[in-house]
Amino acid sequence: MSVERLPLSQLNAMDRSAFALHLGWIYEHSAWAAERAWEDRPFSTIDDLHVAMEKVVRSATPEVQMALLLVHPDLAGHLGAASELTKASRSEQAGAGLNELTAAEVEQMVRNNAEYREKFGFPFILCARLNNAATIREAFCRAVAE
Repeated sequence: MSVERLPLSQLNAMDRSAFALHLGWIYEHSAWAAERAWEDRPFSTIDDLHVAMEKVVRSATPEVQMALLLVHPDLAGHLGAASELTKASRSEQAGAGLNELTAAEVEQMVRNNAEYREKFGFPFILCARLNNAATIREAFCRAVAE
């Protein structure tokens, strides 16, 4: 994850590999989205960049889109396995308080992760940054029960 905030003019001036290095973390383990969005430079606004990256993902084949979903980490289930989470995911999950769950809550999350993957074929995905541990656990329980 690139934590350095760069002016849009600098991002626009980057070559493909530098651009992907700085923005490739946005879609979990899927730098290809940034690499392909690079072709739409120059971007006038951050919103234009966002739209370009969304367009890349939406125009990808169903197989590539599924691969993007499948590399997404389980919520709370693998917080101890730092190598499985990107820096951005560790930060977002910790910011939501998922690193402070009790052992019983972690075990429930592990069960929910497994049930959800079994039921739908991909991980439960929710923006941890916009939620807290309680709302994530509630949403997860509802999703598994549906």
